[in-house]
Amino acid sequence: MRRFLPSVQIAWRNLSRTKVRALLAAVTIVIGVVAVASLGILGATLRDQATRSLGDIGNQVVVTPAEGTDTRSLSARQLTDIERVARDSVVVPVASAVREGTFGTETKRVQVHYFGDPPPSYEAADGQIPEPLRGGALVGTELGRKLDLEPGNTITVNGTSYRVRALVKGSGSAFSPISPQNAVILPRENHNEYSQVVVIADSSAQANETATEINASLNTRRNRVVDVQALSSFTERIDQFFGFLNAFLMGLGAISLVVAGVSILNVMLMSTIERREEIGVLRAVGYQKRHVLRIVLAEALLLGIGGSLIGVVLSFGIGTTIAFVALDDATAMLAPYVAWNRTLGAAFGIGTSIVSGLYPAWKAANERPVDAIQG
Repeated sequence: MRRFLPSVQIAWRNLSRTKVRALLAAVTIVIGVVAVASLGILGATLRDQATRSLGDIGNQVVVTPAEGTDTRSLSARQLTDIERVARDSVVVPVASAVREGTFGTETKRVQVHYFGDPPPSYEAADGQIPEPLRGGALVGTELGRKLDLEPGNTITVNGTSYRVRALVKGSGSAFSPISPQNAVILPRENHNEYSQVVVIADSSAQANETATEINASLNTRRNRVVDVQALSSFTERIDQFFGFLNAFLMGLGAISLVVAGVSILNVMLMSTIERREEIGVLRAVGYQKRHVLRIVLAEALLLGIGGSLIGVVLSFGIGTTIAFVALDDATAMLAPYVAWNRTLGAAFGIGTSIVSGLYPAWKAANERPVDAIQG
């Protein structure tokens, strides 16, 4: 380490002599690092937001009557077969339909779920959920907010009046087929027919395995009676999309670092041309080519480190703002992906600086001392 210290000291002195030019070069590195880190944090934050919104939907399997057949519902026997295959997983049979409802003075068509027992993922935001659900109605929190409903109100669905027992929310994903957010939940009318059955497993791997077993148990090669969909495939596609988006955003940021690299290349070339005679004297008094290489590369390295450090600090502030606006949670900046993006931005900045300094360093080190001294 000691043998590199003189080179660093000389490099620092050289940069101090051209402060404005060095500052402008460092600013381009700052901009590049901020662009790479901030855009990377933005992409990762959007990905995290999507993952939070999806919740545990990847653990669910949805079984519905097969398309292209005359069957419109699943039978009690098919439900028994699904429960047998699902073993310890939660099985939620549901009949869903769009019905016309009257809510106070407003009449509109709404999604209705018919349950015997509400899913365990349902939570009462206001009121109490009866188990089993034999009378009254449950209303999703989003729908209740839009229609200004509260427990005790009376609503009419498909010509039948119900008293609202509770406003409910789901602890799982709002994208789940049994999400209560914008639905009315009523007692089951027909106990032998279901529009779909949702199986909630402990993990996406278990859900995939359960989907395969249900498909093998209920369908044959010639007779397909149900469609089985593991929603983990849906979450995987979304995750893949945000992966591509994140790479694209970081690629845009990298363009800024390319511009920064050209700027540093220009600064280093101008610096070596202006100090041509000085470099010639150093070579004449015994400095080897490697010593000159070290000095010029040390200048590029100092520019890269200084610009990258400032860029990392600025990107932290920008990233905190992004996390607060997108997730309403500034503590998301403590997530591992944030540190990764900031580190990657700094590494890009330092690497760009070193690469940009290679040609000027080589050019300065390989010039003949006599020619350099003569100017």
